Amino acid sequence: MNRHLAGAVLALAVVLAGCSGAVPEGSDEVGTAASLPGDTTRVSVTAVVDGDTIRIEYRNGTTDTVRLVGVDTPEVHAENDPAEFEGVPDTDSGAACLREAGTNASNYAKEQLLGRTVGIATDPNLERRGYYDRLLAYVVVDDRLFNYRLVASGRARVYDSEFSRGDSFTAAETSAREQRRGLWRCVAPGSATWEPATATASPSGLALTAIHEDAAGNDNENLNDEYLVFANRGDDTLVLTGWTVTDAAGRSYTFGSYALAAGDSVTLYSGSGTDTAGARYWGSGRAVWNNDGDTVTVRTDAGSVALERAY
Repeated sequence: MNRHLAGAVLALAVVLAGCSGAVPEGSDEVGTAASLPGDTTRVSVTAVVDGDTIRIEYRNGTTDTVRLVGVDTPEVHAENDPAEFEGVPDTDSGAACLREAGTNASNYAKEQLLGRTVGIATDPNLERRGYYDRLLAYVVVDDRLFNYRLVASGRARVYDSEFSRGDSFTAAETSAREQRRGLWRCVAPGSATWEPATATASPSGLALTAIHEDAAGNDNENLNDEYLVFANRGDDTLVLTGWTVTDAAGRSYTFGSYALAAGDSVTLYSGSGTDTAGARYWGSGRAVWNNDGDTVTVRTDAGSVALERAY
């Protein structure tokens, strides 16, 4: 076959594949330019509110809140209505399962988006802004449409609106539901299992592996049941002397003379106690971390941000 004919056959195959709307089994989405918005704006993701809502910063320093177009992940900070998710029983166990699914989706968004530069684009069929004046947008990361990945992996249902990609999103939801992926395991709540979140290490090797913001009982009376767990995922010992941990309100803890060996972890408790190799104590007189969401920021002794995680 000569190269001109071969090229024509290949082009025809691509066109036909695009017309079919098919997505290869097991993939999130075909990562071609044709499957992505044609014009995106580069922004930094500064916080993940939950699986379908993020906060961003533009290059000029202005900020915004983005509600992801076409998707609805289960609630983390509010009650879920199982009736909104086809087949999930309207029971306490169904609602509890959806909350776990919401946490899973939120953690996934943090892993994939937090602290990264991504592309955003609006939908031509929708107004630019929705409820609470949030920007309605698609998010492109790693040459994939993140909104679609949420639906295809079963972490979100399709949000009913007039958005232009509704047909492909609905087909992805149908596939996820039929195969009981993600939240659709909640159709049988007792059998639902969730993959643990992967704590992504910062360039320094430091990773935040657990946030326990909601202490048993009154948080202010049980300060050492409020804690963060850090791990050194690097290959070398990490000297944390002079490093600080702050919340969104600016309350700060400073590590004294301390080094975290490769592979080791340390728990930072909000209350008081005796520091050891595996435990450090903030010494706060009241709860530090907000139960309804906060941001953990770690800075080096030179003041640069080493790690940041919103929850």
